Amino acid sequence: MITRKRLAIGACALLAALTAALLPTSAAADEPVAKESPKVELVLDVSGSMRAKDIDGKSRMSAAKQAFNEVLDAVPEEVQLGIRTLGADYPGPDRKRGCKDTRQLYPVGPLDRTEAKTAVATLAPTGWTPIGPALLGAAEDLEGGDATRRIVLITDGEDTCAPLDPCQVAREIAAKGIHLVIDTLGLVPDAKTRQQLTCIAEATGGTYTSVHRTDELSRRVKQLVDRAADPVVTPVGTKGAARCVDAPQLKAGLYTDRETFGEHRWYRVDLLPGQELRASVSVSSDRAVNNDYGVLLRAVTLHGREIVRGSEAGDGRTDVISTGLRYPKPDLDDGPGDAKPAAETVCLQVSNSFSAPPSVKTTPGMPIELTVDVVDGPSAASDVAAFGLGRGWWLLGALVLAGFLAGLLWGWVSRWRVAVWRTN
Repeated sequence: MITRKRLAIGACALLAALTAALLPTSAAADEPVAKESPKVELVLDVSGSMRAKDIDGKSRMSAAKQAFNEVLDAVPEEVQLGIRTLGADYPGPDRKRGCKDTRQLYPVGPLDRTEAKTAVATLAPTGWTPIGPALLGAAEDLEGGDATRRIVLITDGEDTCAPLDPCQVAREIAAKGIHLVIDTLGLVPDAKTRQQLTCIAEATGGTYTSVHRTDELSRRVKQLVDRAADPVVTPVGTKGAARCVDAPQLKAGLYTDRETFGEHRWYRVDLLPGQELRASVSVSSDRAVNNDYGVLLRAVTLHGREIVRGSEAGDGRTDVISTGLRYPKPDLDDGPGDAKPAAETVCLQVSNSFSAPPSVKTTPGMPIELTVDVVDGPSAASDVAAFGLGRGWWLLGALVLAGFLAGLLWGWVSRWRVAVWRTN
């Protein structure tokens, strides 16, 4: 009898042990597969022209090193980052050798900030500018997996290793369908460099930025690294019309278009009562333009009455200028029946005041990026759009009243002190 009980207890213990061992495995099998970390490779030009001292009174190389140190301190933990150089090792005149001068300075992976900074600190302006070979090498560095991948190219000049055209290299990378985006930054670029870097970026859906100061370089590279960690929505191509009645109907999303110098383009958005329209637009001057320009974004009714506008002006110190607006449509009082409220068609007008020297081509137009969002409006939408202040009118009125009362009090105290002084 005792033997049977012991056998039964042993069998139960064995069953419990097997169950405990199997349960975590089953639970782990039900867990979702972890998303692969995004990958970014910074490609830095270390050619001889980086010795030029025209960025904040120091050399382009010094400015790049300072920006890299700031960027490396701010890289998100989830991002796998690598660094590749071009023109860093061979100083001689042999074109064949100079056009192979690209290497991975720091491998793509979890970032050791101290080690990466030390590697960058050893760089000195040296050789050629093999942009095409560097892009091919960076694409190989980022191969494998389904992670978000991004190359950030920082250079101060155009490629010196033709006939391997870096723009064609970028097109071939895009044709592989590996969703690798190349962003380009030109350090104090001339017209040819700007044109080549713009072509590289546009071939892969990336962006081009002209940089003239160290803080601009640091800020832009940080933005691009953060964008890899939190990818933005892929823009949808659209074409604005010359009149609102012919304009394309847009829903919430990100859109791209092109606009020639001084042009007006129209788009339409439907807005229900109780919703708020939020829109912003950015215009990129992807070629040499005259200083003093602006961009305007207006929301008007179908009958042409202006609802709200946003505008911004520039003076040539940046290649991208942006503005935005908000328009809340008040909710309707509850009425009889279950009739669906009618939507209001809002016309969005995008205008620019860019101009260019006679030698600059005006076609194709400059790239614009239009963001449209429709959200639930505030509970009291009365005048949020009015003059862009909304409920800020209350605060402004309170400040004016407080200033008026303070002025009266100070005047009375001053007169009293003068009267006392005269009496004594």
